[in-house]
Amino acid sequence: MIRFASLPQSACSAARFVLVCTSLAASGCVALQPQETMLIQQSRFGELEALMESRIADQTAVPTSELFYLCYAYSKVKRYNRLFPCLDALQDNVDQGDTQLFWFDFSAAPSLMRAEAHMEFGNYPRAIEEANQAYRLTEPDDVYLQMKIFALTAAGLSNALNGNRASAQRYAGELGAVNTSYPNNLMASDKYIGLAKIHMALGDYPSALAAIRQEEETQAFKSFTDFITGASLAGVSLYTFLELPKQFILNRSLLETGDIAAAKAGFDALLEVPQTRDNGDIYWLILFDRGRIALMEGQRDEAIGYFKRAIEVIEQQRATIRTEASKIGFVGDKQDVYSELIVALFADGRHAEAFEYVERAKARALVDLLAERQRFVHPERDPTEIQGLLAELSAIEEETRLQGVAAAADQTASRAGRLSDLRAAIARAAPETASLVTVSASGVGEVQDLIGPDEALVNYFHHKDTLLAFVVTRDRVTGVRLDGADLDTSVRDFRNALKAVHSDRYRPVSIRLYGQLIRPLDDLLDRRALVVVPHGVLHYLPFNALESRGEYLIDRFAIRLVPSASVLKYVKPRGGRADRRLLALGNPDLGDPRWDLRGAEAEAREIGKRWPGSMVLLRGRASETAFKGAGAQFRYLHLASHGVFDSDRPLDSAMLLAGDGENDGRLTVGELYELELNADLITLSACETGLGAVLNGDDVVGLTRGFLYAGAQSIVASLWPVSDDATFDLMTVFYENLGQSGTREALQIAQRRVRESHPHPFYWAAFQLVGAS
Repeated sequence: MIRFASLPQSACSAARFVLVCTSLAASGCVALQPQETMLIQQSRFGELEALMESRIADQTAVPTSELFYLCYAYSKVKRYNRLFPCLDALQDNVDQGDTQLFWFDFSAAPSLMRAEAHMEFGNYPRAIEEANQAYRLTEPDDVYLQMKIFALTAAGLSNALNGNRASAQRYAGELGAVNTSYPNNLMASDKYIGLAKIHMALGDYPSALAAIRQEEETQAFKSFTDFITGASLAGVSLYTFLELPKQFILNRSLLETGDIAAAKAGFDALLEVPQTRDNGDIYWLILFDRGRIALMEGQRDEAIGYFKRAIEVIEQQRATIRTEASKIGFVGDKQDVYSELIVALFADGRHAEAFEYVERAKARALVDLLAERQRFVHPERDPTEIQGLLAELSAIEEETRLQGVAAAADQTASRAGRLSDLRAAIARAAPETASLVTVSASGVGEVQDLIGPDEALVNYFHHKDTLLAFVVTRDRVTGVRLDGADLDTSVRDFRNALKAVHSDRYRPVSIRLYGQLIRPLDDLLDRRALVVVPHGVLHYLPFNALESRGEYLIDRFAIRLVPSASVLKYVKPRGGRADRRLLALGNPDLGDPRWDLRGAEAEAREIGKRWPGSMVLLRGRASETAFKGAGAQFRYLHLASHGVFDSDRPLDSAMLLAGDGENDGRLTVGELYELELNADLITLSACETGLGAVLNGDDVVGLTRGFLYAGAQSIVASLWPVSDDATFDLMTVFYENLGQSGTREALQIAQRRVRESHPHPFYWAAFQLVGAS
């Protein structure tokens, strides 16, 4: 039978790994078991996926007894784009009464697998909803006990990850009380492993270790069942699917409780097990922990190798996710891996390589979504050729994922060579598309080519107390370690202080943030313009209002922001456009006089007077329908209205326009992903339009990102509710200068002019430029 070396136990803080949502009790002679059951028991999930896809042509026409295995395979190999449609089909079966697998009720399985996926996306409230649904379905006494154990595990784990300690502990208590004595001995392993997962998520590693020790007491019973079923005679075990996650928990718990040598031996043994690579739940975590151990031992190069391998696994899984918020949550949940690698590369003096992984750590969701559209093929290129190359690339990558470690060495080498050739061909035919579909971030050399000779780019990376800045100009790249202590608090204090418009209490915080973020870079910032790439909380910071020696940053530099340096290649002003037409929508009729913005109406009228070739739509004509119908025809778009930011549901953040029978008037972020604009500049003269939700590490979901995705090259938007009068003055000056200078310089001039009459930064610092200059 497959045995694991007596692996020392270990624990880890990455409580972010997910539950095993279903497993099957073994009974009967091993030779008589269905092939799919044996593949699950042996953790050969890639082979299970291939087997079930060969059997199932139409998911809507197969019973639960077959479809479950396909969905489960997708869940384990993290094929998210196929998992959710499969779960929808499985749910339809359950809703129609087809709930049986063998003689057991599996009606909770769809909710359990959804809960697992949402935990991986960092969407813990949704995971709790799905876990609660599974729990309700397993409450009846006649439900298969193992499903109840999985539901309790999911509920406890999702609550622990969401910070609901009391609820998590309550579910752990209920799980611990489940009776797994005869005839339910086979369920004991599931119970104790579930308990260990919940304790790990709570950061209680001694308890996790104790739970695993209790699970080990079931070894004699498992050996007995392997013998009587004939599994041991066949040279296999019915329990590999349990042993892999158990050994991971064991070894991580040892690591977190200080037994490093034992943890190292245990992780090395796990990495020798072929099925480990097929287990998407734990493979990247094992690589990450092994890298952490290498760092503890002073083996930095070895650690870097492990971290890079972990990131490759993470990014391969992320490539199958199809929604922006989920992509961001998925990567955000794994920021520790990126952070450890970036810091290790930085410490090794490999700043250019560290910069590349900074780019891979943030704003990748936007780049992935752009790749989905694949609309960067120039008219002079043959779209059929490029689509063929992309299709072949996708097919080979899919084949690689399916075969996993089962592939022969010569097959692996052959595929790697063909992948390299395909990516090179795509790069020649459509460089923009190539950079997206190959999940490659911009290197320093490419960024240097994309910034102007008068620009310095500052790329920040912030994770916990780690704060790094990479300053890039056309002739050099320099990494600087900054003080990241209390950065979140300082940014929050600064924004709160700015609300007190009759007070200077913002100034000490502004000066402190300047000293933290800019002063250590002063000698490197010898250009007249800045490109700032924020990270995390820095997306909420008005850099232009940072102060030093009585001077604001806006006095020294014209500033623009980009979500990542890799986005620079997509936000370049469109050359050769003589058309300068502008569409302005002002003070839309929202059906309530309290929402009227007379200043916004006057602003739109004034801009229309000063701007040749403009169209101004006011009140009822300033509608969502008009914007969707005419927006793509204009080079400049100006929306003077209310904007609303929803931090809980960022894709529902919206510009409020007039509604009609065709549209409700809420131009949401989600709807922007369905539009195709042709604008050099979109100005959002409204409240909080520059805000978005920072979802656990990657970057921001909000209106600005939505407009970039829709095709805008530049967006001017605000970070807080703005003053009507000051905004009128700022926008008037901005458009006056836009014809004579670049967008960034025009905004700089406007902000400095408004400061003459409204000195407090609240009035002039809210607006920022994102995108091209």
